[in-house]
Amino acid sequence: MRRHILAGLALAVLATAIVLFSGPDLQGVTLLGAALGGALGLVPDRSPGARAAAFAVGFLAAWLGYALRAAALPDAAAGRAVAVLVVLAVCLAVAGATRGRLPLWAALLGAAAMAGAYEATYSDDPSAFVASSAATATSILLAAGAGFLATSLLGPVVEQDRAQERADALAADDATAPRGAVAEPEPVGAYEAAGTHAPARPYAAPDARRGMPATRPYDPQPEA
Repeated sequence: MRRHILAGLALAVLATAIVLFSGPDLQGVTLLGAALGGALGLVPDRSPGARAAAFAVGFLAAWLGYALRAAALPDAAAGRAVAVLVVLAVCLAVAGATRGRLPLWAALLGAAAMAGAYEATYSDDPSAFVASSAATATSILLAAGAGFLATSLLGPVVEQDRAQERADALAADDATAPRGAVAEPEPVGAYEAAGTHAPARPYAAPDARRGMPATRPYDPQPEA
């Protein structure tokens, strides 16, 4: 847990420094970028390089969606719906084509970073897409990169801690589970109480009325 706190402090110091020594464009997206980049570094799914690549795919897909809106789609609900569909389709296609090596969740984080940082700016002036999108993309990527660098090395530690927590929870469940009563086997040759054994098969007595014995007598064949 101490290493988690140190990583959080490093992220807080970097985000504060970005706000203090940057311009208004970067200041407005510092918290968003640092938070998304920190989450990207903390989740121990795939390697840090694969997560960063998937984030970049989602980021570029979102930028492509805004480019489509500015160039060809109407500034209405239908145009925004088509742009959203294109962005999500690109993220899904890349995740499927790489068989999950570039995780979908990281691509969605990249799309969220671009959309969250740029939507208000684009709505104010869609005609200035080229200049405004470049400035916003640079700012959000700097903030997200700082958050990712502050926490990316902590991913394996988080995975080990979660595995240890699961093992401790299983051990605690086993310790508190009620123990079932185990029946002790009876010793061989133990005395059986009356009425507990199966009734004996009755003996077939000879037929006294016919005077025949219980067994068939030996009947030798006469010699020729």
